[in-house]
Amino acid sequence: MVMPLCFWHCKQSSFLWGYLMSPIIGGALVDYYGGKRVMAYGVALWSLATFLSPWAAGRSIWLFLFTRVLLGIAEGVALPSMNNMVLRWFPRTERSSAVAIAMAGFQLGNTIGLLLSPIIMSRTGIFGPFVIFGLFGFLWVLVWIPAISGTPGEHAQISAYELEYITKGQKLVKPQIGNEKQIKVPPFSKLLSKWPTWALICANAMHSWGYFVILSWMPVYFKTIYHVNLREAAWFSAVPWVMMAVLGYVAGVVSDMLIRNGTSITLTRKIMQSIGFLGPGIALLGLNAAKSPITASAWLTIAVGLKSFGHSGFLVNLQEIAPQYAGVLHGMSNTAGTFAAILGTVGAGFFVDRMGSFRGFLILTSLLYFSSAIFWDIFATGERVDFDGTG
Repeated sequence: MVMPLCFWHCKQSSFLWGYLMSPIIGGALVDYYGGKRVMAYGVALWSLATFLSPWAAGRSIWLFLFTRVLLGIAEGVALPSMNNMVLRWFPRTERSSAVAIAMAGFQLGNTIGLLLSPIIMSRTGIFGPFVIFGLFGFLWVLVWIPAISGTPGEHAQISAYELEYITKGQKLVKPQIGNEKQIKVPPFSKLLSKWPTWALICANAMHSWGYFVILSWMPVYFKTIYHVNLREAAWFSAVPWVMMAVLGYVAGVVSDMLIRNGTSITLTRKIMQSIGFLGPGIALLGLNAAKSPITASAWLTIAVGLKSFGHSGFLVNLQEIAPQYAGVLHGMSNTAGTFAAILGTVGAGFFVDRMGSFRGFLILTSLLYFSSAIFWDIFATGERVDFDGTG
């Protein structure tokens, strides 16, 4: 078991090390150029890395791991770009739903990938999914570039009423299309001097810890604990992502409804994020006590589903406390999240390789969820924070 698990860990952690490199720089570029352009370059690059993976694997393991690092670098700009587009295209009372829909696409993509990959591999070989998914990525870019406008004002068919409805009250920097001025260095020291920033950083770290551990290790979990084959493990691991997409959308709608009905943004974000942390923490304890793969899958589905409430917590909150620095703030919190994800995947591997069980690691993760909920509820805010002044 040791060698396959070690290779699995190397493959997953190489992606995360790449993912660690780009979010801050990518976030600054998003704040300057806008999400449309940066997203297009990111998808093109990660599609290339995916497409070249079979060729790289045929040359050497190190070249293959390099493509995984490149994939991580490219994907590091995706969430800051998405957040930037939501900030520019949706009014404050609709952003939770917009983020929920966008994140549902991420979760459904995980589901489709987990379900289709074994089928594609059975017909085309182990590298078939890399080629097919890479080609679909290139196709996506070809559709994205002509179909999407970076801001509402750039859209040729938008009405004056729609433009006013979307942009009313927004004070955003227009994306640059050339080299008219130098990119302003974000005020990192001021960003890091505020407790709401640390609330976001810690929330992203905990979210990423749970997300990547579940995404990376659950097929192995079902195989080692319940001795199911890899195709069955894919099914058990895929179902929770569907629930995450569904409940994430529900959380977004409820969050926007609360705000429209007069609940403060701060309280709304704290409610959503508390559910997003306490729910998975309790469910993982249930998963730890499960006696069958069906029961374990049910608890895992609850954990992943309730985790999606965080999309209407910290993920939207990035836009609210610092709209002018939402990209770089997202990059900073994503960097912390990637460190946490690396520690999580290493920790899971340690418990499997050295202790022969996921049990202790699940208890640790639950405790971290509970602690993160407390920290968030104390220090988070839904109000804009002064990062440019002296306050």
